[in-house]
This record gives sequence, structure tokens and C-alpha cells, in this order.
Amino acid sequence: MLSMNPVQILTRGAEEEKSEIARMSSFVGAIAIGDLVKSTLGPKGMDKILQSNDPNTTIQVTNDGATILKSIGVDNPAGKVLVDISKVQDDEVGDGTTSVVVLACELLKEAEDLVSKKIHPQTIISGWRQATDAARKALVDAAKDNGKNPDKFREDLMNIARTTLSSKILTHFKEHFAKLAVDAVLRLKGSGNLDAIQIIKKLGGALQDSYLDEGFLLDKKVGVNQPKRVENAKILIANTPMDADKIKVFGSRVRVDAVAKVADLETAEKEKMKDKVNRIIKHNCNVFINRQLIYNYPEQLFADAGVMAIEHADFDGIERLALVTGGEITSTFDCPDMVKLGTCDLIEQVMIGEDQLIKFSGVALGEACTVVLRGATQQILDESERSLHDALCVLSQTVKETRTVFGGGSSEMLMADAVAKLAAKTPGKEAVAMESFAKSLRALPTCIADNAGYDSADLVAQLRAAHTEGKHTYGLDMEQGVVGDMETLGITESFQVKRQVLLSAAEAAEMILRVDNIIKAAPRQRQPDHRHH
Repeated sequence: MLSMNPVQILTRGAEEEKSEIARMSSFVGAIAIGDLVKSTLGPKGMDKILQSNDPNTTIQVTNDGATILKSIGVDNPAGKVLVDISKVQDDEVGDGTTSVVVLACELLKEAEDLVSKKIHPQTIISGWRQATDAARKALVDAAKDNGKNPDKFREDLMNIARTTLSSKILTHFKEHFAKLAVDAVLRLKGSGNLDAIQIIKKLGGALQDSYLDEGFLLDKKVGVNQPKRVENAKILIANTPMDADKIKVFGSRVRVDAVAKVADLETAEKEKMKDKVNRIIKHNCNVFINRQLIYNYPEQLFADAGVMAIEHADFDGIERLALVTGGEITSTFDCPDMVKLGTCDLIEQVMIGEDQLIKFSGVALGEACTVVLRGATQQILDESERSLHDALCVLSQTVKETRTVFGGGSSEMLMADAVAKLAAKTPGKEAVAMESFAKSLRALPTCIADNAGYDSADLVAQLRAAHTEGKHTYGLDMEQGVVGDMETLGITESFQVKRQVLLSAAEAAEMILRVDNIIKAAPRQRQPDHRHH
């Protein structure tokens, strides 16, 4: 006789969501994530305050999509997919982190509507794929390339920097920071190595007091009685312990029959340290920079030899120093011939605000430079650094891929127009999916207008009419709240960023739409602790 009891297949405690419920759960999670960051989109986007449970951590005030999503705990699997695409967008091109999440969220909203009308997810995906190809082709055709003309290309870079910074905290000083970012990136001469650009944050002053300094700045102090200025510096960069000048008697077992023997042990330690310092000096260096501490006795020996010694230059500091001065990080000092010393024309102390820093001028890596950010509070400095970092990432990508497209919702409307034309020619249900894709693309300019407090329905309708008439450079002018020509206004974005937003959002939405089952593993059982306390 066949039993009618349900068969237990999954482990006790494991959960399973099937078909419609699984799809619904995915849609709800992803749409919630999109709605969370939607209000930060565009030049008039709002900020979020991120507060940690850790009392030692300061609050963050930001409108950077990747930072917001990185900081929140997400339990929904589809929500995690959107957090991941935002992170990838940040790592890949540095900007467009909010756009990619909002576009994926809008696609899923449309998909939810289509699925409820009994259109199969695979039909929707098939239509979306054709729409993505049409949108990408329209974007490629509209892209401009001024890479061969240095003057026009610099103007493109300035426009991209202004556009990127206009949605950040630096928007009121975007001219100043755009020039600063473009100068820093053009110094790299196409290498795209952003490690050569150091950002130092110093409290005090105002944002417009920030500046670009040629060379390298190290936020450390020079040892006591050592030269404070060195010309034609030969720099030995090391990661070695220089704190063994006192014997650690406490906690060690040292058996001696007289107090004098302890003094002998200390003298032996001192001789050992003196020998190490002499071996370092034999490298013919006049500057010694160590990642670890340098205690008083070796510091005094370096001072006697006329060597500038800088201690506790953290790992990030010495890695970057080795890069910009052309030296190598050393740990042993037995073969001076094998060690490559770093070089620079001048090392001196400079004052920034109330702090003294060490400045390295004329370093071997000519493109090295430092951006000094000033600001009233730590939160402003942190957000300024994130904004500037986004701009630097986008500019370095644009130097490699020199094509540009117009911003202000112009590219999205252009792609939506191309997809809508394709949908009109396509028979079958896929055409409905294509129209939904075009509608999702139009949602981005709608969000930008809504966040600025303008009438989005009216503006997007005007924009759609302009693009239908072939005015493909038209977009939203958020300063005046009207539709304007982006070419005249100079609102330019990187082709690489826009393409990445389109492809990542389409792939993520497609991946979430394919899901018809969510299986959650059973939580691990906690074993009782049988140890005797």
C-alpha cells in the first residue's frame, strides 16, 4: 500500500521556495535594493547616513551606490546579486554604481508585470537579449572619439570629470576638482596606474583649499637630531625590526649570578644592533625608511652618521614609496650590491594645516603626484575622497578607451529609441519584452528628474519626442529643469561606463529572472559545550 505521508528529501531545517513564490521573493528583494539607492541618482540625488554598530566607527554620509550597498547586510539572494554587480561596476570602471542597480531593478519590475501576464521568462530573456544588442549597437554608433586630438581630448576629459563630480559632494567646486583630477590622470601618460596618485586627507580649511602636489608626501616624522632636508637622496626602503636594543628581561628566563651579567647581555644586544646599523649605512644610502619601529639607540646611530631615518611608514606607504622612487623593499643587508636604492632630488618637511609631512620631490617615477584634500569634518573628507576616486577611475578608463557618449539621460533615451524601433518590427511576444526593456531604460532619466523635484513625466515625454525627431544629443539639463543639447552643455560620460551599466544590469536581471527555486541550507546545529570550566 502506497503511503500518502509527505517524503522528507531535504535535511531537517532546510527551506525551499518554489516557482512563483521563489520568483516573487527574488523580485521583491531586488526591487527593494533598487528603491534604496534610487534617490541618490543624478546631480540632485540625496545622501544616506550609514551608521555602524561599532561605537568606534564614525558615521558615513554618502550617495555612492557601491559604498551604500557594501555597508548594508542583505539576506535576500537576489538582493545580493545586485550588491555584487554594483561592486563589480565600482572595481571595473569606478562610476555608474547606482545606475547599474537602478536599471536592473527597473528591468525586474517590468519582468514581474510580464510574468503576471503569463509570458514565459525564457521569452522575456530572448527579447531582452535582442534589445541589449540593439541598445549596444546604438551606443557604439553614437560614441565620439577625440583620442587623436590632444586638445579636444583634454576638453572631453574635463567634461567627463565635471559630469562625474556633479552628482557628488564636490559639485560646487567641480571646476577646481575636475582640473585637479584631469591633471593627475594626464601625468600618468596613459599607464592608468592609479597607485602613483596618492590622496592625503587633512582636516581643516575648506574643500576649495585642496590641491595637487607634484611628488610624494609621507605623513611621518623624521628622527631626532637627524637631517631635516636631504638633496640627491639615495633611499633604502626596508621592512626589518629595529627595536632589539633593549633585552626583554620581563617574561624571559635569564639566569645570571650577578647584576653585571645583565648589563653584559644588554651591551651584547647593543653591539648586535650597532652592527646592523653599520651594515645598513654601508649601502651608501643617506635616507633609511623602515616599515617597523626604530628605537632610540639605532635612531641615535643614524643621526651620528648623518642619515635621515623615518620609522613606521605603514605597508601601503612603503609599497607606494618603492613604486615612485624606483627602489626595492629590503629585509636583509648582507649584499649591498644586490639592493636597488630609490632616488629622488629633494626630501624636505612641509606644513599642511598644523601637521608636518615629509615631501619627496623629483622622484624617479615622474608621473607620481599627491592630492591633498582639505575639509571641515572627517565625513566630508571621506566622501570627497570617494568622489575624487570615482572621477580618477573613470578618467583613467577613458584614457585607455577614448570613446565618449553624452550624459544627462541622452544615451539611455537613444538606446530606448533604438530598442523601441526594433520592437515595432519584431513579431511575437518578444516584442513586448523589448518594449519593457526600452521602458526600463527611460526610467533612468525619469529618476534623475524626480530626484531634482521636476515634473519627470513632462520632461521625459519632451525628451522622447526630441529623440524620435533624430535629436540624439538631447538630454536633461538639471540646472534649469528643461530639455537641452548635451553637446552644447558639455555633459559627457565615458563610453566604457555606459556600456558596462547596460551589459551588467541586463545580465543580472536575466540571471534573477531565470530562478524558479530557492533552496536554503539548514542552519548548523550548535553543539553543547561539555568542557569543564
